[in-house]
Amino acid sequence: MALETDTSLNSLGFPKPPEETRVVVAMSGGVDSSVVAAELATQGYDVVGVTLQLYDHGAALAKKGACCAGIDIHDARRVAEDMDFPHYVLDYENIFRETVIDEFADSYLAGATPVPCIRCNERVKFRDLMATARDLDADCMATGHYIQRVNGPYGPELHAGADPRRDQSYFLFSTTPEQLDFLRFPLGHLQGKDETRALAARHGLIVADKPDSQDICFVPDGNYAALIEKLRPGAGEPGDIVDLNGRVMGRHEGVIHYTIGQRRGIGIGGLSEPLYVVKLDPDSQRVIVGPKEALSTRIVPVREINWLGDTPFESRAEWPLSVKVRSTRPPREAILRPTGPDSAEVELLSPEEGVSPGQACVFYQTDGTRIFGGGWIWRG
Repeated sequence: MALETDTSLNSLGFPKPPEETRVVVAMSGGVDSSVVAAELATQGYDVVGVTLQLYDHGAALAKKGACCAGIDIHDARRVAEDMDFPHYVLDYENIFRETVIDEFADSYLAGATPVPCIRCNERVKFRDLMATARDLDADCMATGHYIQRVNGPYGPELHAGADPRRDQSYFLFSTTPEQLDFLRFPLGHLQGKDETRALAARHGLIVADKPDSQDICFVPDGNYAALIEKLRPGAGEPGDIVDLNGRVMGRHEGVIHYTIGQRRGIGIGGLSEPLYVVKLDPDSQRVIVGPKEALSTRIVPVREINWLGDTPFESRAEWPLSVKVRSTRPPREAILRPTGPDSAEVELLSPEEGVSPGQACVFYQTDGTRIFGGGWIWRG
């Protein structure tokens, strides 16, 4: 665990002994959060483990690696028993359905490419679960995310995880300053998942070799379209595949089966050059395709911005930053121009391909590790 620079503080930053410091650990049943709980318990903290049941795991596919399914709740409970701290399972199915799953389905129907993990952090884990932690008189809440919280001159700052391969900052941009004050991320300084698994083995945790989750937790088989058709009957209406000039190139079985930037599986062939999905028009049930260069974007409209800078967002006409428009891509230099209290125009200094409504645009310090928040890409 990384220690605070002030030696009068404990490792979580409080001026009292660990045994007098209560910390709620959000436990998914995976190795990361289990290691956080075990490490803190070993250090003598008053640990309380909490696992959220987010959906009916009996109705989901019985597949290991899908977070918060039945096996994961069982694993979290076992870790708590082995490390001798209390553990609670909270039924958040209705909240999760209303604030995450429904929006996920509606976003796909609107031609967007949503990121439900961000909404889950924002609306469930870092809002409702944090309120529960406060009700339990916790001093803070700890998670297994690979991101760093740094005490800066103006308060806590959000920084990328030390290991770029594990960094989860893209999924946590909407963390507010008030939430950041209460949160702790004890794994953020680690240099790889091997270190985490070694800690799990040292504690004898049953999850030490548990595979990482690969899919969205409520879509454990990765078939998004099937889930959306189940939630929104009739969502898979067929329509035309057209080129940039509106010429019909073929037919499709529903806009929900496509994402911007997609090349494979479009359903048209025999062409001299590859075509990509460049736009989705759910109102007319059209999938618009074009050459790769048609995917290039320089101007990105962003709204619902969460700003984590030290000075007000609208205090400057321009902010030179780097941005990520997808979780798997490196930050690109950009200029952020506020257009309102929580909206902006982002100009990419070099074009980016496949920028999609519904994805997040996250703001990073250029040549640094600090995250200045972010917002949601929309059509404009």
